[in-house]
Amino acid sequence: MGQKIRVLIAKAGLDGHDRGAKVIAAALRDAGMEVIYTGLRQTPEMIVEAALQEDVDVIGISMLSGAHMTIFPKVLSLMHDRGLNDVLLTGGGIMSDADILELKKLGVGDLFTPGAPTTAIADYIKSYVAAHPRT
Repeated sequence: MGQKIRVLIAKAGLDGHDRGAKVIAAALRDAGMEVIYTGLRQTPEMIVEAALQEDVDVIGISMLSGAHMTIFPKVLSLMHDRGLNDVLLTGGGIMSDADILELKKLGVGDLFTPGAPTTAIADYIKSYVAAHPRT
């Protein structure tokens, strides 16, 4: 792959804790990806618009507020509305296994909980992008 993988990292909703998102952003950069960090308190609309503007391969959302069952489906719906069907939606935060399974059924990619090795996240993104070239 000649081009760097472009990843948008976003903090959605009212969640004001961004240390984890910044750690992930740095780890993905260290893994050779180009990372765009949107900052705190992004709406689903702002996230999808930024993904369009930045022509990203991956959207990663960090959620600690418990709103993941609302935010992820809304972002996924907006992505489909805007034609971003070839962009991976992934993320992480505090969420139950049942919620993760439900979100994956909707089309969200792998989700990572606190303590997941950053190398596992980077490896997942690299293998996903390699297996799903954008059109």
